[in-house]
Amino acid sequence: MSTNITSSKFSRRAFMRTSSLAGGGLLIGFNLFQACKPKAAPPIDLAELNYNDFNAFIKIADNGAVTIFSPNPEIGQGVKTSMPMIIAEELDVSWDKVNVVQGILDNENYTRQVAGGSQSIRFGWEALRQTGATAKQMLINAAAARWGVDASECTASEGVITNSKGETLGYGDVVNDAAALEVPEEVALKEVKDFKLIGTDVGNVDIDKIVTGEPLFGLDYKADGMVYAAVVRPTTFGKKLVSYDDAAAKAMPGVIDVVKIGAKVRSLLEKDPGFSSKISTSDKVAVIAKTTWQAMKAKEAIKAEWEDDGTIDSTEEMDKALTGLLDGNRFENLRKDGNVSRAFAQADKVLERTYESPFLPHNCMEPMNFYANVTPEKVHLVGPIQTPAWKAGLVAAMLERDPSEIHLEMTRQGGGFGRRLFGDFVIEAAEIADAIKKPVKVVYSREDDMMDGIYRPAIKYRIKAGVKDGKVTAYHLKEAAINDNMYDLIPNFFPAGAIENYQVDVAKYQSKITTGAWRAPYTNFLAFAEQSFFDELAEMMEVDRVQLRLDLLQKVKGTEDERIQYSPERMEEVIKVAVEKSGWGTKPEGVYQGFVNYYCHNSHVAEVADVEIEDGSPVVKKITCVVDCGIVVNPLGAKNQAEGGVIDGIGHSMYGDYAFKDGTPMAANFDKYRLIRMKEAPVVEVHFLKNEYSPTGLGEPTLPPAGGAIANAFKAATGKRLYNQPFSKYPELLTVPEKEIIG
Repeated sequence: MSTNITSSKFSRRAFMRTSSLAGGGLLIGFNLFQACKPKAAPPIDLAELNYNDFNAFIKIADNGAVTIFSPNPEIGQGVKTSMPMIIAEELDVSWDKVNVVQGILDNENYTRQVAGGSQSIRFGWEALRQTGATAKQMLINAAAARWGVDASECTASEGVITNSKGETLGYGDVVNDAAALEVPEEVALKEVKDFKLIGTDVGNVDIDKIVTGEPLFGLDYKADGMVYAAVVRPTTFGKKLVSYDDAAAKAMPGVIDVVKIGAKVRSLLEKDPGFSSKISTSDKVAVIAKTTWQAMKAKEAIKAEWEDDGTIDSTEEMDKALTGLLDGNRFENLRKDGNVSRAFAQADKVLERTYESPFLPHNCMEPMNFYANVTPEKVHLVGPIQTPAWKAGLVAAMLERDPSEIHLEMTRQGGGFGRRLFGDFVIEAAEIADAIKKPVKVVYSREDDMMDGIYRPAIKYRIKAGVKDGKVTAYHLKEAAINDNMYDLIPNFFPAGAIENYQVDVAKYQSKITTGAWRAPYTNFLAFAEQSFFDELAEMMEVDRVQLRLDLLQKVKGTEDERIQYSPERMEEVIKVAVEKSGWGTKPEGVYQGFVNYYCHNSHVAEVADVEIEDGSPVVKKITCVVDCGIVVNPLGAKNQAEGGVIDGIGHSMYGDYAFKDGTPMAANFDKYRLIRMKEAPVVEVHFLKNEYSPTGLGEPTLPPAGGAIANAFKAATGKRLYNQPFSKYPELLTVPEKEIIG
């Protein structure tokens, strides 16, 4: 890779710096994404500056210390460590000299402050590098000017600038001089081979605070005069509040007030229908108290009456409705290549299978919570949110405030998985704070979190393939989902482009149960369905299951179809490495393997599951996971992400099940909702392909293939195919007759 010199995507006006800094030092900020905002104005002096004034910038003190502000929400995916690493690499500063601070929401200067879709590093890669490189060049220019030499004669490394004579100056020595210089029009980015920090293991910047319990998370946040709120919400989707009796609650210790909310939320329906469809628009009752416990106990004393507000759905009824959709013809077509009907009519063999998955809650370790304080001057919001800009805009609209008056700070988040994209808890906090004129924190109990969630929708897929003369000639995928499944990219993933007659159709059943993104949206279940189907298709064709996939990929190479999202070459490589690293087909007797490959969130993954029979049932012992996500910024963090995704995928495929009866959730806590346990987690061996492609997603891509890998391995072990999740719901398909074990 040649030296990358860029200027077209980054303007000097987007690069901010301050001079005349009180106490000395240089502050440099850069728009982390391509949509640069030229209106950005630097603060006048450091005396008025703190980390709340910008969401991402570099601050270099005259003692050489460097502070890097991380702009994106940290939900456990590691961006608070990896994004500053990218800046520090190009800045060429020793990591032990760097202090990392979480930035705040800043709509004026930055875009896409979002934790979602595994896109933070992918979108920020070039701009983050440009940030560090530009700062370094300004410091070199300042040193060169002091020495009276050309900047080309100077180099920088680990915070020290050296000229051709061997003289040195530290960054802190020239930081004030650099503040007065022009921002360079063009800067050279490092070649990948010259990276010193990127590609090395770096510990989580918050790890010490996490293990010692220092305040980091939304639940930790406190403010002077803050009170707490627990909210009585509809226990059934499709019901609305008629009346309530709060006399007993008001008489309880610590209770300050009881208020009805909901009217302002309903006003958002016209302003943002997409948001309002994710939450109940019924009135709710908020109990305000001095402590969280007092608020939650008083909430239990509220006597509320509810009435039906439309269709009240049960799981059984919705299951029948989805089947009816698959059997019907009311589909939206997403892609249609060739003529599948004709190809099926001419096929020698046809395989058709239906796959089913349930609703799933998110169950973040940290329940939903948020702080709000509404004053005439501003609306102060603090807490864990994946989409801060969207929520700040909704709060401004709801309270009829100028967006500039919304000040939102992000805390570290105890899990997100898509639940914190929607931020109904942010809206509740703001509406309550506006009503009581006090700073307040809304806190959900685990029961609140599970019973008033935004769930992964229940889905059914029907897949049909036709084979003619030993070749796959037709492929038809039908999806039926509750509400929707964010399916806009499905038609352009593998096997799109590999089969001449290819069609993808979708249909949905509208329900009052709120649904939305769940970790690895639109692929978390589809990967299992498609990859199980390909295994069975290979069996029907009497061909090698891995070779079938490789043969299909050959047909995509050189395609000019710009709709295709995946790279056949990169997919082929992860498949071959997975075969090698897993010992595919060479395991000793008693070890059964299952293979999958999948593409999503811009990354290519192949996984192989090793299963053994214990007490008559298959047990997952090991997963070999091969990932091509481009350049790996922080291998330690990346490995954690990949391992976590695999285990999460296995756990929900095996145990995740959530049902509704007459609109009411059937599980309110972990006594009735099963998650994978520590002793059930297999060994996960992760291999990253080394290349010089820009980084792609990693927080989600290893989850979807996991279910397919273990399902295919279970088939090898038991001879029985699984078509529905969770697998544990069908014990008869997870057993091996004793005589077969002995045989």
